[in-house]
Amino acid sequence: MTGELTDRLLAARVAGSLLVIGAITAAFVRGLPANPTTVAVTYLVAILLIATRWGIAEATSASLLAVFCLNFFFLPPLGTLTIADPQNWVALIAFLVTAIVASQMSGRARNRTREALIRQRDLERLYALSRALLLTPSTTLLPSEIARHVADSFDVPAVAIYDRQSGVISTAGPSEVPGIDELLRDVVRRGAPIMVNPTLTVVPLRLGAEPIGSLAIAGGALDDTVFQSIANLASIGLERARSQELATRAEAARQSGELRATVLDALAHEFKTPLTSIKAAASDLQLSIPREKREHELAEIVVEESSRLQGLVSDAVQMLRVESGGFVVHRESHALPRLVAATLTDLGGALQGHRVVNRIPPDLIIDADGELLQLALRQLLNNAVKYSPSSSVIEIEAENGDAQAIVVRNSGSVIPEHEQRRIFDRFYRGADARRIPGTGMGLSIVQQIARAHGGIVTVSSSAAAGTEFRISLPVGAGVS
Repeated sequence: MTGELTDRLLAARVAGSLLVIGAITAAFVRGLPANPTTVAVTYLVAILLIATRWGIAEATSASLLAVFCLNFFFLPPLGTLTIADPQNWVALIAFLVTAIVASQMSGRARNRTREALIRQRDLERLYALSRALLLTPSTTLLPSEIARHVADSFDVPAVAIYDRQSGVISTAGPSEVPGIDELLRDVVRRGAPIMVNPTLTVVPLRLGAEPIGSLAIAGGALDDTVFQSIANLASIGLERARSQELATRAEAARQSGELRATVLDALAHEFKTPLTSIKAAASDLQLSIPREKREHELAEIVVEESSRLQGLVSDAVQMLRVESGGFVVHRESHALPRLVAATLTDLGGALQGHRVVNRIPPDLIIDADGELLQLALRQLLNNAVKYSPSSSVIEIEAENGDAQAIVVRNSGSVIPEHEQRRIFDRFYRGADARRIPGTGMGLSIVQQIARAHGGIVTVSSSAAAGTEFRISLPVGAGVS
């Protein structure tokens, strides 16, 4: 439909240019005094004006008609298409060449000017669109808003955007395009643009290898460069909206974690107060009862378990802080043997008869957060206890080198290789682990503590060597 309208407009302009030449001819034929040179110059000026106003095709048509009229009406013998004087042939050919060349040059200059104006307009529109998409608060930048900004900036009848992540299709503009939903999804699946017709184009939106959505614009005369620029801006807008959504979720999760930590802090305080009283009373009772009596042993158990329960409550609060990301690493120099000994003392009866071989050299100093490192060691030792026979040996070592490490090794059940890649994921529990009580959080917390110190935690497991967890810390923030 648009092509037919363009053809009709061109035909009308050609007819108009011919009428201009006809009017000039009629004016001179009916008595306006002029010689052939004056007529030719008048024709030439008219042709230049036509080329400037309309274009090359119209000016060329006018040039051909002007040559005909100049020959027929103004060059002797008049009223024929023959020319008596050979010099007039030269003049006629020179006029034809001059008229066509001048019209071509004028038309091209006009086209270049028009293209420059179009480029300037497109740049202004792209600038307005970029401001609208980049300065709009990302909290309110939804796909529907992006589509509306595109429609408003480029004055197109219909714009549609498909967000692959949410599966939502948003439209803007006064018109609707039937079947556009399936086209938008198909472009994302194919990853290549589709030109349905000269007025409807659908392109994928991408910031990397995979499309994140697609964009359709109908009814706008936009070249490929402008269209791709719009698509790039729309991609940036979608990504900004996604980033803000992720940040909002992360902030909500962080605040939720902080709230839980605060509640647990209050509960921990409420637990610790009676536990302290129980432990103090049990200690006094233990001192007042002779060692040979059974009541002394029972009081000792109460004291030990009260201390253990206090440690579990403190660990629970600390673990929740680590899990929610709301913790700060306070590095200080610590004697590693003392930290390991304190950790083993805290575990106490939880070791359940396992023989612990402590190979930490007595003079090793570590630059780390003592509380967090003890928490990580407790998690690894608890794992070793839970997943190895009660008669097995648990080994603790420290290694120095390019990557300084603390190693906890046991001869328990083997962790399959396909599970070793996932055991540090939050809440993940392997097939064998599901038979043993636990939350799947311990190793994830160990990993977060290692990362917070700039290090990593790794695992290796085989039937011959047992299972080994290694906390590796960089030089200067680890074992020295």
